Amino acid sequence: MTKFTVITITYNAAAVLQRTLDSVLHQTYEDVEHLIIDGASTDGTLQMANNYKVLNTQHKVIIHSSPDEGIYDAMNKGLTQASGDYVVFMNAGDFFPAPDTLEQIAHRCHLNELPSDSLPAVVYGNTDIVDAEGHFLHPRRLQPPEQLTWRSFRHGMLVCHQAFYARMDLAKNTQYDTRYRYSADVDWCIRVMHEADRLGLALTNAHLTVACYTEEGTTTRHHRESLRERYRVMVRHYGHLSTFFMHCWFVLRNLL
Repeated sequence: MTKFTVITITYNAAAVLQRTLDSVLHQTYEDVEHLIIDGASTDGTLQMANNYKVLNTQHKVIIHSSPDEGIYDAMNKGLTQASGDYVVFMNAGDFFPAPDTLEQIAHRCHLNELPSDSLPAVVYGNTDIVDAEGHFLHPRRLQPPEQLTWRSFRHGMLVCHQAFYARMDLAKNTQYDTRYRYSADVDWCIRVMHEADRLGLALTNAHLTVACYTEEGTTTRHHRESLRERYRVMVRHYGHLSTFFMHCWFVLRNLL
């Protein structure tokens, strides 16, 4: 059976963590590993995580708490410890839209019918945006294409990080670049897809909403800095001219 590793990064996240833990707890898919990588929280986060570990007898739960150098350093720590066939980052406040989300992904993408070396490099899906209380607001504005490639992100991050399931062997060989403070997730997804293209591996659309993403986050709070950094990421992968003209189109599109 294909094993999913869910990695949740936390730091003083007690106010929003419970809905994330509940959504993993109630997943009907059996082979799930849940890594909670905590940055030495001082609120009730660790107590909440430990209570959840006692309750979740169906899935393997690992909790690691220590100071880190930021969210992407914590994500790299999670990748180092992960042991599944696929990894997805579901951070505090984000959650699966239904108890059978992972089961539906495995079924729709035939993951349990394929040999491990033939599994898609990436499985991806749609995302819903929720408010700070976890209430549905709207589908994410950027929608995943029918056929995703590493070049697709020239048009923006068409697949949300929480809706991007990377095959573990590729993920472990593609660490997050901690020089970026806000956009290492964009860079990481592009590099994973680029490696998939080099190896001739598929990127598979699950045709399913696979994540609920909380609107307020680090990138939202630091919007201008994030945009500047994301521009540098795009230049790194797609070149100056392509990135410049695509951003001109982004500006024009927002004015229409």
